[in-house]
Amino acid sequence: MNYEEAVAYIEETPKFTTKNKLEHTKECLRRLGNPQEKFRVIHVAGTNGKGSTCAFLTSILREAGYSCGLFTSPHLVEINERFQINEVNIDNAAFLSAFLKVKKLSDELVEEGSYHPTYFEMLFLMGMIIFAEAGVDYVTLETGLGGKLDATTAVEHPIACVIASISFDHMQYLGDTIEKIAVEKAGIIVPGVPVIYDGNDERAARVIRAKARELGSPAYEVKRENTEILQITQRGIDFSLKNEYYGNTIFKIPFVARYQVMNGALALTAMEVLKEEVSASLETIRRGMENTRWQGRMETVLPGVIVDGAHNEDGIAKFVETAAHFQEEHPLTLLFSAVDDKDYPDMIHTICEQIHFRNVVVTQVGGYRMVPAKTLADIFRKEGYEDVQAFEEVPAAFEKTLELRGKDGLAFCVGSLYLVGEIKSNIRKRN
Repeated sequence: MNYEEAVAYIEETPKFTTKNKLEHTKECLRRLGNPQEKFRVIHVAGTNGKGSTCAFLTSILREAGYSCGLFTSPHLVEINERFQINEVNIDNAAFLSAFLKVKKLSDELVEEGSYHPTYFEMLFLMGMIIFAEAGVDYVTLETGLGGKLDATTAVEHPIACVIASISFDHMQYLGDTIEKIAVEKAGIIVPGVPVIYDGNDERAARVIRAKARELGSPAYEVKRENTEILQITQRGIDFSLKNEYYGNTIFKIPFVARYQVMNGALALTAMEVLKEEVSASLETIRRGMENTRWQGRMETVLPGVIVDGAHNEDGIAKFVETAAHFQEEHPLTLLFSAVDDKDYPDMIHTICEQIHFRNVVVTQVGGYRMVPAKTLADIFRKEGYEDVQAFEEVPAAFEKTLELRGKDGLAFCVGSLYLVGEIKSNIRKRN
């Protein structure tokens, strides 16, 4: 079996399996030799921001001289993105080697009349093998959908748990209230292990605090009021964290979205909590923050062109906050797409209610989940934009967006990680 066949097999996996119990994942790890015990893990959950928080943590650890693995989802262009070692995607050979080990185990389980690992479980098991064989010191581990029953929670001895912003998403799986969703996310908390969490929503914070008390886990709350934004430019944000440990240190992050300050503050607080575990000077931490790279979240992909995978209520609200800052200085062009399991009419209404665009372009993404470009265009017209450019293909829509942006404007490409992935793939082909 070659790399392409391995990827195809994984992509087919959801068609012949259902989610398994956490004990099944733990049993798989045991049969693979418990690779997750060969490195130290920082476990990160949340609705929005968990990937960015992982990226900040990884960059700091790398700057401090540690070898670091990063496990995240989803991928934007290629599946290898889910596994990074020292901030570089693994190569096809490492992917295939890990896959074959997990495939062998899967075949054995099926022959025993047991279960087949799910799509995400296969990737998680592969990640643990990849990082163990690479001999990394740390792994920043992003949960998949929830927390309590997520495959990543099979890692029983993390050194810290971090919970980023919690909001409404995947409600059919996680619950229809913030409190219910927070219960799922708080499922990553481990007895006695410190938890660092976003405390801006009191409903979620109350659940996390209660779980931490129940398990005897030290809890460290981080809120917007603990940060001070000093400057926002097209190159990024300067901010400080109001606490004794960091004093008057000014941190620079290479992102334009205000919400990244909270994600950065969570990472900084985690480093403070782990100061006895992780040897990193203040200057090292500062450089790690400044050098962080993260795809698809308010990412500048070309001069004056920013992509953002915002695809739920909270993400769109934070996109609007960022775009509002820049519309005072630049005319804005919007490229928008969404998939049909998101509340795209409300997303469009929120955007149009608060931001004025010189131009609007729409396209369609997501395969069977696609919303036709014409449907999106009609909604924008109802919101007051008569001249909406609609394209069925992303490359054509992106070219038109670049043309309409002009020399003086900014272009935002928003609404789906599928859209971000296709744009980044298109740019890669152009180069």
